[in-house]
Amino acid sequence: MSITNILSLLGGLSLFLYGMQMMSHGLEAAAGDRMKSILEKLTSNRILGVLVGAVITAVIQSSSGTTVMVVGFVNAGMMSLQQAVWIIMGANIGTTITGQLIALDVGAIAPLIAFIGVAMVVFVKKPMAHHIGTILAGLGMLFIGMDMMSAAMLPLRDEPAFVSLMTSFTNPVLGILAGALFTAVIQSSSASVGILQALARSGLIGLDGAVYVLFGQNIGTCITAVLASIGTGREAKQTTVIHLTFNLIGTAIFTPVCILTAHTALSLTDWVASWTPATPDAQIANMHTLFNIVTTLLLLPFGTYLAAFAQKVLPFKEEKTSSVLQYLKPFPPTTRSLGTSAMSLQQVDEEINHMLSLSYENVKNGFQQLLKYDKKVGEKILQTEEVVDTLNREISDYITTALSLELNNDVSNALSLYYHQLTDVERISDYAVKMETYSKDHLQGRLNEEEKETIKTMYDMCMEMYEARHDIQKSKILREQSDDVCINLRKRQMQRMKEKSISSEISMMFSQLLTDFERINGHAINIAEDYELITHCVQLPTE
Repeated sequence: MSITNILSLLGGLSLFLYGMQMMSHGLEAAAGDRMKSILEKLTSNRILGVLVGAVITAVIQSSSGTTVMVVGFVNAGMMSLQQAVWIIMGANIGTTITGQLIALDVGAIAPLIAFIGVAMVVFVKKPMAHHIGTILAGLGMLFIGMDMMSAAMLPLRDEPAFVSLMTSFTNPVLGILAGALFTAVIQSSSASVGILQALARSGLIGLDGAVYVLFGQNIGTCITAVLASIGTGREAKQTTVIHLTFNLIGTAIFTPVCILTAHTALSLTDWVASWTPATPDAQIANMHTLFNIVTTLLLLPFGTYLAAFAQKVLPFKEEKTSSVLQYLKPFPPTTRSLGTSAMSLQQVDEEINHMLSLSYENVKNGFQQLLKYDKKVGEKILQTEEVVDTLNREISDYITTALSLELNNDVSNALSLYYHQLTDVERISDYAVKMETYSKDHLQGRLNEEEKETIKTMYDMCMEMYEARHDIQKSKILREQSDDVCINLRKRQMQRMKEKSISSEISMMFSQLLTDFERINGHAINIAEDYELITHCVQLPTE
């Protein structure tokens, strides 16, 4: 095999893998935040779950991509382990589409498919057309790469050492190990099955040897999900156990059947080969499809047991952590994956709401301090302020990373608005700390009943603004009312100063407090306005 052939093989593999990545990115950009709602609706029962897993995988031509997405969703708490089972089963069926398309020689029109995709990206202005064009261009590139690999492998028919190696794969153990190892290295069962089909098309391997390599490839594809689960929660790791268990069970069923029937009239490989006797690559595609469909049908009634088994293998442990984050989870080490938009949006929304609740808890305690000072409450305010500041930094860093990975413009705009919200949320907590300072240093035990009622009025209005944060119309009405209250309170304060019924020190503190009250509600209206704009970009996660 010449250097030119080796380079052509590597180039073809590169185009194949990059084509799959383009298709995944195109689907992610097109679906954006809607991926979560799509999956929620379609995983309501096991049959729909299997179908949606198959369809998504058929579109992106990668069961690994679908499984990594599922790992991320389970890790983010957006999908249960039981729902993940059905998606994974469907993904194993969907990944067989690539082999079937290769067997149908779709590569003959691959340049046309790639041209149409590129034309849509370059000449059509609509963003959705760009995303669909990216998917088509990726599909065309995938099959162009497949044809390049097939052509590069033709000279191997004359290499005795390589032919001998292919013959050794009739040993089930060697075949399974070779398939698993090679797929684990390139992290794509679709690509490794495609290469196996190219070898079969070149006459280098028959179905009786390829079948064990094929079974190993189904095991090897699990490595991508295993890598994606590194650094994730326990449930995400359990998802990878389900994926691996599914393929191990399938291999454990099919390998003995192939061995026991190998030299009989009921040979499984001969039976599958008889469907398309003249096309060896179609024989491999058909065996791949048969393996995954039969395994799915056999395990479909036992999906909940698969989940229970994964929980037994990796039981849930209460992990003590000093992190203040409750919802944000790190991005998987495989950089971005399908479904990242939905994951980042939900996690950011939930974490900012968590941060906002802490800020208003401080506001509540700050007003309480003004009415009746308590040293322990003061310490709690300062501790909560530290948590809010930490959350501000952590969420800012997360959004910055998410924006660098985001492919969907609407999701990018929504994340930018969330980033803008952080300043308002953090400032609200700052004003609570100022209340603590006023009460501790100036107002402690010096307020009369009228002044206490004034503080209670301000507190009630602040909390009303917090409750109305997702209702822009109500927030605007409340803001107008709070402005009127401030005007009346300032008039009353001036009157009391004339009457000398309020000390100059308390009057000064009250003036600052009124200003802070206005600013808290100003930040609250900013938050409500941002939420309104976010809903125009994306579908907000349901509470």
